[in-house]
Amino acid sequence: TMTKKQQERVVSIAGSLVGRPYRYGAKPEEAPNFFDCSSFTQYCFKQVGIEIPRSSILQAADPNGTEIVPLPDYSNLEPGDLLFMRGTRGFYRDNLFPNREVYVGHVVLYLGNTQIIHARFSIGAVGEQALEEFVQDQRFRIVFAKRY
Repeated sequence: TMTKKQQERVVSIAGSLVGRPYRYGAKPEEAPNFFDCSSFTQYCFKQVGIEIPRSSILQAADPNGTEIVPLPDYSNLEPGDLLFMRGTRGFYRDNLFPNREVYVGHVVLYLGNTQIIHARFSIGAVGEQALEEFVQDQRFRIVFAKRY
């Protein structure tokens, strides 16, 4: 499990990357110059010594993280948690509905205080955002969270 120090550091590193350009399918070696959603989370975690897979779908399926079902007010989330959003591509078998495959299309990093940070296609860069605004704004909704 991530230590408090790792949580603080991953949040700090993520925040230092605000404004870095978004590039769909950005390769790990393009970091920290370009990111897509999952290369961003992978890069931030790597800086604190945690290896996670490259794509949001593989991150969602990664057995090393602990799945968490976020409460409606997000009070059970901790800084550094990853939130996986439904998308339109990339199958993941949802543990909440074991007989149904769902799509994971996006991953964001939880900063704490109901704020998230992610490599955002909509603004073409890494940016912070209120989680509530993101959930309302997008066609994405939270599938589950994962804690390392």
